Amino acid sequence: TYAKRLGGEDPWRVAEAARELLAAEPLTTAQLGVRLQERWPHLEARALAMTARYLLALVQLPPRGLWGRSGQPVVDTVERWLGRPPTREARVETMVLRYLGASGPASVQDAQTWSGLTRLGEVLERLRPQLRVFKDEAGRELFDLPEAPRPDAELLLPVRFLAEYDNLVLSHADRSRVLDEPVRRHLATRNGQVPGTFLVDGRVRGIWKADTTRRTAVLTLTPFGPLPEAATAALAEEGQRLLAFATDGRPGPHTVTFAAPVAAGSA
Repeated sequence: TYAKRLGGEDPWRVAEAARELLAAEPLTTAQLGVRLQERWPHLEARALAMTARYLLALVQLPPRGLWGRSGQPVVDTVERWLGRPPTREARVETMVLRYLGASGPASVQDAQTWSGLTRLGEVLERLRPQLRVFKDEAGRELFDLPEAPRPDAELLLPVRFLAEYDNLVLSHADRSRVLDEPVRRHLATRNGQVPGTFLVDGRVRGIWKADTTRRTAVLTLTPFGPLPEAATAALAEEGQRLLAFATDGRPGPHTVTFAAPVAAGSA
């Protein structure tokens, strides 16, 4: 799309010009576009800047914005951020090991679902000697790091709130360990939105939404079916802590409310 708006200019010339500018200082996308437009005044600033962002290896510097507010992303070259040039050889093994560190035990299909890559079975075969291998109830192999924590199956789990798009509900092909199939279908909206969810005894039992725009913040919980009284009380208590965090300690009162339960397969 942006290449068509460059009027025949070589996109890589634009990218190299952007690299020279960023070698001097990090810039926002808007600033980068304006500076590039000094060399190509007849072209759109945004088309120039986005061409550079697509073709160069850049890092978006933290913080992206301030708490409760957004901000303009500032980019820098990956070389300066790392203090060295990036490796020229892709290390899929490193990526898979990091995935297992966060989401193991996991199957080949799980790793492929998370990464979007295929043929990871070959990668895990190469890594097999340095991994622990288990089998689930269906006989599928699950791979994990040797020293990863493996809590006792009877461990009592506190209620927890998960953020929107949380990896816990997205990082596996088989998500039955944390949610039932009707729940998975309920969370998969047509436009790809993934709401915040809450866990009871380690499983997704509903969704949550916080309104912190007013003086009295409100957290609304919509469970997928009736909840035990103890779980409701624990969610209300944990919800108060969530609102205190989300409002940066702003004085309340803050309210945790429970909507009527909905059937996960009804949406």
